[in-house]
Amino acid sequence: MDQDLLTYLQSFLTERRVQLFDKVLRERTTHFTVAVEDVYQLHNTSAVIRSCESFGVQELHVIEEVNAKRIDREIAMGAQKWVDVSRHNSASSCIKSLREQGYKIVATSPHKDAHRLEEFDVTEKAAIFFGRETEGLSDLVMEEADDFIYIPMVGFTESLNISVSAAITLQHIMTKLKSSAVDWKFSEQELFDKKLAWTRKMIKDVERIEQRYLDERG
Repeated sequence: MDQDLLTYLQSFLTERRVQLFDKVLRERTTHFTVAVEDVYQLHNTSAVIRSCESFGVQELHVIEEVNAKRIDREIAMGAQKWVDVSRHNSASSCIKSLREQGYKIVATSPHKDAHRLEEFDVTEKAAIFFGRETEGLSDLVMEEADDFIYIPMVGFTESLNISVSAAITLQHIMTKLKSSAVDWKFSEQELFDKKLAWTRKMIKDVERIEQRYLDERG
């Protein structure tokens, strides 16, 4: 870690911004991640990014096997700057990558073996998959899933909009995670790396400034 470089770059930010980065990153996690599969409506993916940012989930995976779309910056409201978005051209490649990172694959679906959201075990690293607006998750994701969860409903409506479902799910599991004994926070190295990345994003012509820092130190 080059703490001196970070301190130097942070001198170009306001003290309030530096403190805000510290505060927000202390609440971030990669214990959970989210994957959205071929969502049709652009604003839905953007709204999920916003929910991830709001509830402290650092990473989002977007599967674009059928629908490849840009992120709606207006709906995301800047959240895409603070959430790491990975794009995948197939569900299988996304699942493979997540499994290699130690994530359990969890499908959101009223599957016959599904658990109610409040029964979800937060102790294991999990990737929560949300599907298309009308069809839901693909057969592949359903077959590969290690677990299933659903949001209990008592009205005539049998399903929620994906952005609403994601917000409810993330709020619940993150609240439950933070009250558990799980070590869900970033390591000191992860905190440093993300703080440095975010600081760089805020500085215009940061490459020139970093080079000047290196030149001054020989």
